Amino acid sequence: MKRMVPVFAIALPCGALALTAACSDPAPPVSPATPRPDSPPAPTPDEAARFVDAAESELHRLSTDNNRAAWVASTYITEDTQILAAAASAKLLGAQADLAKRADRYRGLDLPHDVRRRLDLLRTSLTLYAPADPARTQELTTIASRLEAMYGAGKYCPAGGQCLDLEQLGRIMATSRDPEELKRAWVGWRTVSAPMRGDFARLVQLANEGARELGFKDTGDAWRSKYEMPPGALPREVDRLWEQARPLYDALHCYVRGRLAATYGEDVVPGARPIRADLLGDMWAQEWSNIHDLVAPQGAAPIYDLDAVLRAKGLTPIEMVRTGERFFVSLGFDPLPATFWKRSLFVKPADRDVVCHASAWNIDDEDDLRIKMCIDITAEDFYTIHHELGHSFYQREYNDLPWLYRDSPNPAFHEALGDTIGLSVTPEYLQRIGLVAEPPPASSDISLLLNEALGKVAFLPFAVLVDRWRWGVFSGEILPSDYNRAWWELRTRYQGVAPPVPRSEADFDPGAKYHVAASGPYIRYFFARILQFQLHRALCDAAGYKGPLHRCTIYGSGAAGERLRQMMAMGRSRPWPEALEAVTGSRQMDATAMLDYFAPLKDWLDRQNRGRTCGW
Repeated sequence: MKRMVPVFAIALPCGALALTAACSDPAPPVSPATPRPDSPPAPTPDEAARFVDAAESELHRLSTDNNRAAWVASTYITEDTQILAAAASAKLLGAQADLAKRADRYRGLDLPHDVRRRLDLLRTSLTLYAPADPARTQELTTIASRLEAMYGAGKYCPAGGQCLDLEQLGRIMATSRDPEELKRAWVGWRTVSAPMRGDFARLVQLANEGARELGFKDTGDAWRSKYEMPPGALPREVDRLWEQARPLYDALHCYVRGRLAATYGEDVVPGARPIRADLLGDMWAQEWSNIHDLVAPQGAAPIYDLDAVLRAKGLTPIEMVRTGERFFVSLGFDPLPATFWKRSLFVKPADRDVVCHASAWNIDDEDDLRIKMCIDITAEDFYTIHHELGHSFYQREYNDLPWLYRDSPNPAFHEALGDTIGLSVTPEYLQRIGLVAEPPPASSDISLLLNEALGKVAFLPFAVLVDRWRWGVFSGEILPSDYNRAWWELRTRYQGVAPPVPRSEADFDPGAKYHVAASGPYIRYFFARILQFQLHRALCDAAGYKGPLHRCTIYGSGAAGERLRQMMAMGRSRPWPEALEAVTGSRQMDATAMLDYFAPLKDWLDRQNRGRTCGW
């Protein structure tokens, strides 16, 4: 890659640099008390303001180019599209790193709040920090693009059998009740990640080099800085919130293990031991909703089968997305632009590989909103659509702010907003939009809450450990020779799960998760799971709802929509505690709203677990 020409030049007064034809006065004598004539002038607040304006303009252009290339690389996976995406990413990362370093020139100035904040965000806005050396930046972006492509195009090809991609293997994990078949699918997908190990280790080296050039200890330190907390405070906040929620998770784990033992036998699921990770209905054992049929309360009132309802109603993928859009319109938001429907990817193409992982995009950080999904007619995808559209409507609310403010106040808020909307996809909501005739009776609440906890509560420790592992990798506490051992120590410690077969350092099981392969920070999802219940409780109060929190939907509430809009319109212009306060009245994250939501379930789980040995 050619070294980038500086984005802009700074006008210097006559005599500050070597003389030109326009500056013919002789240079003054140099003495210890006067600056050298070849020294740059001292920075000024006006210069800093011009700098950040010009930086935003250049980054906006490069970001748009990068997003377009990345979109094509994700929806047309070929070697050529990966090369083009890597080149665009290299330009953007190189410019971000260069501008972040140059912003240091203004750090000691007394600046207006807006200029100071945008300069600080310029330094912390990256995900991968490119080294100053253009060749190493190119190497970093090439590796990053290759890792994501390996994940997206990955297939397990058993000897003499048909090759299976992640979507097909995921269906086996969700529906099979044969422990041997589950084990084969679980091991099979991890044959895709094993070859990533060398590239990943090199990516860590290069990204750390770039982060240190900007004054961070390592890439993990840089990622944590996005939360604008004092050094060391974010891990402590994670521990505090996890300890609040942990008793609920422990009760769920104990109950699920007991029910799985009743299904598979104690030789497969022994008591007081970690649960086999392939038995929990999900490729990563991060969400357990797919095994609800195995652990559903015995004798409880039946709940509706939303998968069957969606199919019976004949909903298409596009109609599912239209339904999600109408939710936001009911809150007072404008419909999505026509280009959203023209440019999004809603179904998996039959003729090519794509990255099916659901994501929301704002290509130009203005109005080119899109989502990328391979939609199936399932309840899971119905919820995911509402979540992804939360990103899209959020993106549009702040798109008239300065470019560096066009994001949520910390990375968790974007995820939390989508999840908050998902909490309003209740039986009452489904009744109001005509998908079910009557909501289930109150006697079915435990079954509904259990189903929800299998997704949201079961996910919490996984969301903690992914970045706990990467923080250790980036800091050097976890060496490449110990990648897999450390991964499974954390999975056992936090989740209480174990691999179905012995693992070794010939494997690279962390890379079997998209966000590791694609260098996506993950702790945001933990905070988002906590925040969504805080936001939901506050929005239900704004809507005037009276009743059990788990039955509340804000669908149709203009008051809740206006409260939400106030937070969304801030973008990243204010610190996250102010954004949280705009909706909840509190400036601190708190897991008690989650505990309130699941309180009836926790009481029930404790009764079910009497006589069982819990823990692992």
